Amino acid sequence: MSYLIKPENYKAVLDLQQTELAIKKIKDFFLSSISTELRLRRVTAPLFVLKGLGMNDDLNGVERPVTFPIKDMQDAKAEVVHSLAKWKRVTLAEYNVKPGYGIITDMNAVRADEEMGNLHSLYVDQWDWERVVTPEQRSLKYLKKIVYRIYSAILRTEFFICETYPQLKPYLPEEIHFIHAEELRQKYPDLTPKERENAICKEYGAVFIIGIGCKLGDGKEHDLRAPDYDDYSTMAENGLPGLNGDLMIWYPVLNRAVELSSMGIRVDKAALEKQLKEGGKEDRKELYFHKRLLEGSLPLSVGGGIGQSRLCMVLLHKAHVGETQSSIWPEAMRKECQEAGMTLI
Repeated sequence: MSYLIKPENYKAVLDLQQTELAIKKIKDFFLSSISTELRLRRVTAPLFVLKGLGMNDDLNGVERPVTFPIKDMQDAKAEVVHSLAKWKRVTLAEYNVKPGYGIITDMNAVRADEEMGNLHSLYVDQWDWERVVTPEQRSLKYLKKIVYRIYSAILRTEFFICETYPQLKPYLPEEIHFIHAEELRQKYPDLTPKERENAICKEYGAVFIIGIGCKLGDGKEHDLRAPDYDDYSTMAENGLPGLNGDLMIWYPVLNRAVELSSMGIRVDKAALEKQLKEGGKEDRKELYFHKRLLEGSLPLSVGGGIGQSRLCMVLLHKAHVGETQSSIWPEAMRKECQEAGMTLI
């Protein structure tokens, strides 16, 4: 079901032509900035992968990939990627990337089961990155260090685009606040997970919520995660499980929290076996990706994705992600958006 927020008296700060130019400026500047911050090398990524290798990301575990037969391969099935969480780790191994360095790529995906609205589209474009780590760096302290660097790149890009277009005014806070999902639950016990996100982001402006996917004190997860990429079960220095999380901001245009990035320390052999067992997915051990991880031929890593159109949206003060990317929308939504001042590309 589609869901649309229509801000009262909304008017885009930049027109269509200015927006297209600004999108290019943001993407070029941010890519350069984050690549420098994290020492990432650009690589070329696939739009689709073979079905049955365990290489596609199944996100929350319920989304269906777009699938098609390949004529020249005896109708073997290919899947359009959801993200490149697993593919990147294999690529780190194939490129023999050393600890302290990583890769970044432009990821284009189709998520046919997405619920379309101001923030969600069938088309997903993001910077997918992955960095090799040592066993000692598989810690919450190290994850926070990476989050600080990514947020610094976002702040730097906000400053750059506001200097380029003075009619845009910066609003992101200088500091980012860290909180575990269990601490957040205890802070707002009567709220739903999404309501908690709104409350904490409104209070601090920018927040990293730790432990996405692990079971909280009430037996429920803050949000679901596939069991075979982020490590959400290993106990961290704070005594709580989870070496992953979501970077979120308070977005005044929509008056709600917006996720800009999901990232984490990736599973090692022990965490993979534990999470597959807990999730009832032990059959995945026979897949290509999982076999390689369990045999130790893939490096330890940290990685994540940063939405390109969504980052452009919040930095250009747009009310709908369709104002910064071209996609398919329900005709009723397109009409409502036009009447509300949101011109979809």
